[in-house]
Amino acid sequence: MNKCITFYLRVLIYCIFLIPISAQAQQVVHHDDISIPVYNYTQLEPMLHPAESNDTTYIFNFWATYCVPCIKELPHFEQIGKDFADQKVKVILISMDFKSKIATQVVPFIKKHQLKSSVILLSDPDANSWINKINPQWSGSLPATLIVKGNKREFYEKTFTYNELELLTTKFLAP
Repeated sequence: MNKCITFYLRVLIYCIFLIPISAQAQQVVHHDDISIPVYNYTQLEPMLHPAESNDTTYIFNFWATYCVPCIKELPHFEQIGKDFADQKVKVILISMDFKSKIATQVVPFIKKHQLKSSVILLSDPDANSWINKINPQWSGSLPATLIVKGNKREFYEKTFTYNELELLTTKFLAP
């Protein structure tokens, strides 16, 4: 009986943590030993709405390699990922670069900046149809950040300092 329960717990953990990041991608681009899942909004949307019972805090940062304020704040997201690694916090960097730029810009950027957080690419040209679904107040400019835990959601269209991100992360972790 215990082996059966252990098996089902492993399957459940796999479904909660691994499937949302890779299995639903429309494509995974591999270049220089780096794999980047490519999503359209329909495929990304379930990740942005985890189950209410999911007690993991997800920090989704929308960024691009050509966005100077994005580049400035990315080390803070990386540090949050490291500092909260032993807690239920998951940083997901959503690149808004063109899919055609993965090999020439995104992968070299990841390598140069030694990004360790999950990086995915949102490739959906109809931004007018999905920006308001992420947040009705979002103008579409970068950087932008969505923090989600269960049914609690907060959206920010701004550049973060480390202290601001740490404060928000701590707030989301509080019961």
